[in-house]
Amino acid sequence: MAGYRSWVFFLTVGAVSLFGADAEIKVTIPVGKLFTYELLRETFQNDFEPLSKLYAGRLYDDPMVFKCNRQNFPDLPEWLRFTQRHPYDNGFLYGTPISPGKSIIEIYAINKRSYEAARHILVIKATAEKMLPYQAEFFIKLREIEKVLPPSVQDEIKQDLQKLWKTEALEIVNITNALDRGGRVPLPLAGHFEGVYVKVGSEQYFSDCLLRVMTAEHQKQCATGAKVKVPGGCNFCNIPSNCITWCKTELIDLTKQELAPPAPTMGSGILEDGGDFDPPESPPSRDFFPDYIVTVIVPLILAIVLCLLLAYIMFGRREGVTKRNAKTNQIQLYHHHTIHGNSDELRNMAAERGAPPPLSTLPMFNSRTGDRAPPLQSDSPTIPLIMKTNSLLT
Repeated sequence: MAGYRSWVFFLTVGAVSLFGADAEIKVTIPVGKLFTYELLRETFQNDFEPLSKLYAGRLYDDPMVFKCNRQNFPDLPEWLRFTQRHPYDNGFLYGTPISPGKSIIEIYAINKRSYEAARHILVIKATAEKMLPYQAEFFIKLREIEKVLPPSVQDEIKQDLQKLWKTEALEIVNITNALDRGGRVPLPLAGHFEGVYVKVGSEQYFSDCLLRVMTAEHQKQCATGAKVKVPGGCNFCNIPSNCITWCKTELIDLTKQELAPPAPTMGSGILEDGGDFDPPESPPSRDFFPDYIVTVIVPLILAIVLCLLLAYIMFGRREGVTKRNAKTNQIQLYHHHTIHGNSDELRNMAAERGAPPPLSTLPMFNSRTGDRAPPLQSDSPTIPLIMKTNSLLT
């Protein structure tokens, strides 16, 4: 009996690893209608721990990250988008197919606890269907994309728009995140949302409330930036977070759109016979010497004139050392030469340690005889102070 149970256990594990790892889901949707598919974490949790609840009684709630791409391609199809806010939230694939065809989507779930991976295959087949002729796009400011994708929230929004359109035959055509339309990222504070655009369509023409959006008075109020009042009797949002922004409401009438121009007809690729080839005549000769003078000679002459002017300013306007000394006051000139002499003396002392002390440090007496010099009796301003000091030292 124990051996039989072991065989059952191994067969169950083999079946799960063979069929559960690459589960394939097939979905058929019409063109021009919203498609949403929720990636449930519970489904992938069973793939990671298929027998834990049955035999061990454990049930994990692991964080997961989903990666989606078209089979054999790095990205999703252009009409399909994916969103997941947090590893503990479910993911959503959503979008509106624009042409019939078949898309095979690979869904990878990565378990952030055990780092295991599970793979599912989603086959989406889009079938051709007539587009709804009358469509309207609304902006819901107090919503985020992952909060409006669940079917229950879509039904709430759809019920409010049915009352606004005054018809039950209403279908959601597309839902777009405001960030994908150039919206700004909101502050991470309570009461700030990204916003979503919801497009719906119907076979019935627009109601009177919707047609008020096209009036000149309404458009003028929106252009001035003033707060637009809700038209009387047109406020049908039972939940405040589902209320629309009237200034961003857009009506689309597909019955009045111009038809696309027909595609060009493909020919045989062979040119028709048009006779012998007649090459064009050679252009008349042209004298390029005036252009050469304007582009080369004239700038060269201007450069030479500027160089001569700069040379005259730098060299021809200099007065020279002799002329400058002749104009300089003798006392100032003597002080200048004394400073240069003292600088040379200090420079020589720095090179030789045994150099005699400078004259400026000697006492005011004759170093040879030891006699003090008599005080100066002349206060003539024409004799520099340094000259008087030097005369005392000699």
